[in-house]
Amino acid sequence: MSAKPGTERHIAVVGGGASGLVAALALASSDLDVTLIAPARSVDPRTTALMDGSVNALKALGVWERLGPQAAPLRIMRVLDGTTRLLRAPQVDFRAGELGLEAFAWNVENEALLAALEEAVAGAPRIRRLRASVTDAADQGDHVRLTLDTGDALDVALVAAADGRQSPCRRAAGIDVRTRDYPQVAVTATLAHGRPHGDISTEFHTETGPFTLVPLPGQRSSIVCVVSPREAETLMALDEDAFSRVMERKARSILGSMRLDSPRGSFPLSARTATLFAKGRIALIGEAAHIIPPIGAQGLNLGIRDAATLAELVDDVSRAGGDVGGAAVSEAYERRRRADVESRTFAVDLLNRSLLSGFLPMAGVRGLGLWLLDKTPMLRRAVMREGVGPTRDVPALLTGKVA
Repeated sequence: MSAKPGTERHIAVVGGGASGLVAALALASSDLDVTLIAPARSVDPRTTALMDGSVNALKALGVWERLGPQAAPLRIMRVLDGTTRLLRAPQVDFRAGELGLEAFAWNVENEALLAALEEAVAGAPRIRRLRASVTDAADQGDHVRLTLDTGDALDVALVAAADGRQSPCRRAAGIDVRTRDYPQVAVTATLAHGRPHGDISTEFHTETGPFTLVPLPGQRSSIVCVVSPREAETLMALDEDAFSRVMERKARSILGSMRLDSPRGSFPLSARTATLFAKGRIALIGEAAHIIPPIGAQGLNLGIRDAATLAELVDDVSRAGGDVGGAAVSEAYERRRRADVESRTFAVDLLNRSLLSGFLPMAGVRGLGLWLLDKTPMLRRAVMREGVGPTRDVPALLTGKVA
């Protein structure tokens, strides 16, 4: 069934987070009419490590020129065993230069990222921005009717639903979610420190999960401290000085004295994966489709690959004169995104469970794996390539090409 007359080249992106903003820009680059629907956002004090492919996408979309000076490169990713267990893994350094890359990723504060994306959206002539929320998304077969909290309604050929983990569009489409909860909470913050980080991201593996220091411009780093719920409550209740001292101890003072430089955040860890990434004329992007623990900087990078893949499929169908919201797009989107998301969810889950397990053979296997990575350059490079991003079925936007 073809799209309702008047909607054939009209797409709605629901959600004003980074994944939604990237999706709007990528879809608009195909000369399609895009309506971005999102309410005014709140301040986001977190940071994001943008992998090489995500940086290429932002360059192609004209965003990186503004954002780049506010980002710090991650040239070395160092893994240290911070446990007190009998079998401990060796230190392993992963160097971007081994892959011919300037950096594995670039760490940037989310406020800077969102501001740069919003500026690009405001300057895109094919994007219309509506400050509203979607209350219902009814797939009528030949179009989707979106009902907004303003009382207005909008008919479109395709909905790119980047409306977060509670996704009203996902619920409206009748898509279920598989959920796995972990007995962990991630505490996040930005800290200033007395010694330079040297563009090194350091991850301590501890009994409660990773404790990660990720470089920011200047002598600052963002931290992701994965602990038990009880310890998280204690950390959040500390005053700023006491919190800074605890973080310095957890970092073994490798960056010198520390001072809290942002609000703190905390959130329980879980993994959620939609049973379908697209159904009818509704395609899920970012946290509407998948959530994984903040290990290995995969979250937003997966969302950007979602946006780039959907935009590529829509552009191909549009150029062929087809229905941009039809089955050809939704079926291909499901097929192309499933393997990437499932494989990374599995890898993060396996690593996280290996840290939580007190089973001695499990610690031995983890240590042996890291030892092999340290001693086997070919294996190490293969793991690094896959960690940076998929090596197969890569959307053109992630190579720096725009429609």
